[in-house]
Amino acid sequence: MKNIVLGVTGSIAAYKAADITNILTKEGFNIDVILTKGGAAFITPLTLQALSKNRVLTDVFQEDWPQEIKHISLAKKADLLLVAPASADVIGKLANGIADDMLTTTALAMRGIPKLLAPAMNTNMYENPVVQDNLEKLRHYGWEIVHPKEARLACGDLGKGALADVKTIVQAVEVHLTGKEL
Repeated sequence: MKNIVLGVTGSIAAYKAADITNILTKEGFNIDVILTKGGAAFITPLTLQALSKNRVLTDVFQEDWPQEIKHISLAKKADLLLVAPASADVIGKLANGIADDMLTTTALAMRGIPKLLAPAMNTNMYENPVVQDNLEKLRHYGWEIVHPKEARLACGDLGKGALADVKTIVQAVEVHLTGKEL
């Protein structure tokens, strides 16, 4: 069974992580969800736990088993990292090596596996040169970007920044882990 670490960050699109988790679990993948503080403002750990059948991780300092350092063991067992939705905040942290929560510390400990990022934010934020520079930096470091789509956003604006369709995100994962073509 392939192991996916799914990072869920602070975006209104966090509710779509439930669909992503549900689909990938039903397809036979093991999903370990890391929920940031911002992500937990939009969706509860219990929802993602019920769908993944795994405890949702939220705190890098919560170590339930003394013989294991969770962010390191999770990084070692992962076959793929998916951050969906990815907020501008987490994109900036990952691009600049800032490790101050469970998601960013785990991501920095991962080597030799595919890393996918699906941004979701307001158009002005997404198009901001700083965010675009951070995305380019992540591409340079080997991250694959599942680009947002243009849509009416939660704030009412129309533009690019809406989370890619769940189907598109799931297919990107499948390409890496099963060899299925898009």
